[in-house]
Amino acid sequence: MENVSPDRSVRQRVPARRGVAAKAGRGQIIKVINTSGKQVVDTWAFNADDLDEHLSMEHSRVALMRLVPAVGDTLVTNHRRPILSFVEDTTAGIHDMLMAACDAYRYELLGAIGYHDNCTDNLRNALQALGLRNKSTPSPLNLFMNVPWADDGSLAFVRPTSEAGQHVSLRAEMDLIVVFSACPQDMIPVNDMKSADAHFTIT
Repeated sequence: MENVSPDRSVRQRVPARRGVAAKAGRGQIIKVINTSGKQVVDTWAFNADDLDEHLSMEHSRVALMRLVPAVGDTLVTNHRRPILSFVEDTTAGIHDMLMAACDAYRYELLGAIGYHDNCTDNLRNALQALGLRNKSTPSPLNLFMNVPWADDGSLAFVRPTSEAGQHVSLRAEMDLIVVFSACPQDMIPVNDMKSADAHFTIT
C-alpha cells in the first residue's frame, strides 16, 4: 500500500488494482487524473472526525435530482451535509453514481477462480494504512465509469469515454479522509478489460 508523501501538491500514484487513502482539509482541491484514459477510480470520502459520516450516493442523488454529477454540483453525506463539490471536469462528464464497489462475491459470480483484487478490499486496506477502520462499504462515486441507461430502465457496462490525462477536480467541504481505488475489474469492459494506474493531487 502506498502512503501519501508530505507534499501532496505533487502527483500521487494510485497503483493499478490497489487503493490509496489521504487526508484533505476543508477547502482543498482534490484532483483525480485518469492517467491512462480508461481507468475507473472508485472514490470515497469520510468525515475526518467521524467515519460513520461519509459521501453517500443515494443521498446525493436526492439532493441533486440527477444520476450523474456535473460541475457546480455538491455531493452530500448520509447526514445530508455537503462533503464534495465538482469544480472542474475535463472529461465528457460521464461518471457513475449507481453501482456498488466490486467485491469478492462479485468476481465469484463472474466466474473468477481464487482471489480477485477488488475495490471493497482496497478501501479497507487503504484506510488501515492510515490506522483507520471502516464499519461498512458505502457505494462509491465511480469516477470515469460509463454506465448508460435506456428508456426501459436497463443498464449496461461500457468502456470509459475519458482520454489519457483528463481529470476531475473536487473541493472538500469538510475535513476529509478520501480513498481512491484503481478498480481491478478485468472481466467486463468497465476499464476496457484491464486495470491501470491513476493519480491525484491535493492542494
